[in-house]
Amino acid sequence: MSTKQIIKEALSLPRESRALLAEKLLESLDAGEDFELSPAWREEIQRRCGELDSGAVKPVPAEEVFKKVREKLG
Repeated sequence: MSTKQIIKEALSLPRESRALLAEKLLESLDAGEDFELSPAWREEIQRRCGELDSGAVKPVPAEEVFKKVREKLG
C-alpha cells in the first residue's frame, strides 16, 4: 500500500481512531532516539491526554489561541 493510500484510508477513519493513530505515530518518532522525557513530563502528558479523552477539557483551535494573544498584545 502506498503512503498516499494509507493517508486516504487514515483520513476516512472516525475522529477518535484518527487521534489514536496520530498518537501512535508520534510515539513511534521518539522510539530509539536519544531524547527521553522525564517521568514527570510523561505523567503530565498522560494526565492531559486523559482530560481530553474524558471530555473534562475541550481543545481550543490554535487559530483561536493566536487570535486572543494578538488581541491582548495589541
